[in-house]
Amino acid sequence: MDITVIVPLYNEEESLPKLNAWIARVMQENGFSYEVIYVNDGSTDKSWEVIENLKAACSAVRGICFRRNYGKSAALQVGFQAAKGDVVITMDADLQDSPDEIPALYRMIKEEGYDLVSGWKQKRYDNKLTKNLPSKLFNATARKVTGIQLHDMNCGLKAYRREVVKNIEVFSEMHRYIPYLAKNAGFTKIGEKVVQHRKREFGNSKFGLNRFVNGYLDLMTIWFLNKFGKQPMHFFGLMGSLMFFLGFVAICIVIGLKIHALYTVGTSMLLGQNAYFQVSMLMMILGTMLFLAGFIGELVLRNSESRNDYQIKATI
Repeated sequence: MDITVIVPLYNEEESLPKLNAWIARVMQENGFSYEVIYVNDGSTDKSWEVIENLKAACSAVRGICFRRNYGKSAALQVGFQAAKGDVVITMDADLQDSPDEIPALYRMIKEEGYDLVSGWKQKRYDNKLTKNLPSKLFNATARKVTGIQLHDMNCGLKAYRREVVKNIEVFSEMHRYIPYLAKNAGFTKIGEKVVQHRKREFGNSKFGLNRFVNGYLDLMTIWFLNKFGKQPMHFFGLMGSLMFFLGFVAICIVIGLKIHALYTVGTSMLLGQNAYFQVSMLMMILGTMLFLAGFIGELVLRNSESRNDYQIKATI
């Protein structure tokens, strides 16, 4: 099979028939063998009924229905697991992504050798204040942290080589950082294509401003897991040792000053009443706790099934 199109959706009953007809037309015009997997993320409208009707009319349609709303990451992960095409393309169900982009994305994967191609909605029709400006700030931060020079990392329209989606795991809300997940899995040829952005025809956006706050937190999480997930002692042990050392040096200085004051002035406050002594003790305690946290993390990692989750590209 040439192409699998994965469409995660939540309450998009109005747009699905038009989207499916559009995808089918593009596939037929280009002679692609294909499947479309609609992942219904616990919709409360008639989206699943629409998918069932589309399936009855078109054998290329497949459907997966969640019992409740789990989020876009879960929907994409299930779609990735079910995909059979050589090239996997994801797009949103709201008709803001154009299926006419599929042939060019397919060629970039198959002919130009990209592992992943992300869309770039250079001209957007979203609200500039609530979406465009926060999105630019978010993407600038993501480029700095991940080292991947994409203008729109969270664009829903992406194309993947089949091996990519079978070797990454999308969890929590990490769908925003799939290019970074792919890079960490060893798929480093990541490209970008300017794609058309269309105005929403039906319904309202399912994402609020909280996605930008959550996005930054998730970015820090995935960065930390990639850098220290397999070596927790390298972070916690280093920080703990440094904090303990500084606290120990500070205590030695405080004790030295106390002894000096005792012999020169003849009196000195009790160590427990000295604020510097208390801060130094706190640093030593926190340093010990951080070191132990790293040690416990190493023990947990040694007993984890994913401690050796390296990727094998080929064998002969």
